[in-house]
Amino acid sequence: MREIETKYRVAGTEALLAALESAGLILEDPVFQDDQAYAPAGWTPDQGKIGYTFARLRTQDNTHLLTTKTPLANAMECAEYETVVADREQAHGALLALGYEPTVRIVKERRTGRSGTIGVCLDVVEGAGTFMELELVVDDDRDGERAQAELDAWAQRLGVGLERTSDTYDTLMRPATA
Repeated sequence: MREIETKYRVAGTEALLAALESAGLILEDPVFQDDQAYAPAGWTPDQGKIGYTFARLRTQDNTHLLTTKTPLANAMECAEYETVVADREQAHGALLALGYEPTVRIVKERRTGRSGTIGVCLDVVEGAGTFMELELVVDDDRDGERAQAELDAWAQRLGVGLERTSDTYDTLMRPATA
């Protein structure tokens, strides 16, 4: 599967919530997510992300998910694999044994919803601010950058103050934790 997404810094949460509701989208109740990001051993940010496989351990509602993401055309278009793991600490140990290094911890409150095939996430990220993510999960060969342009057009039709960013949460958190 591929995940294609766009991300936006949100200036006015209430205005965004009202615009989403006007578009017929109601977000679910918030959930708490605790993510640990991992990079391949020896990887540095100046190398870029394309072609490298990164990992994440997420805990939400006492469920642990192991995810790998390999950026393709850009950091917001990734080949992705995800599975539930029984024991977060054992999964952490396995990632270390495979040569991954912990990078940043990302803690957030997330609300989700759907508009057709578009997944919508409203995230309040500790130390980084409030963001909206739009995502498509696809199993076809559609052009990722064209799909991102379509997601961006959807976001702009909301008519609220959104600042698009190409940074992933681990990149956004790096300056705060450096």
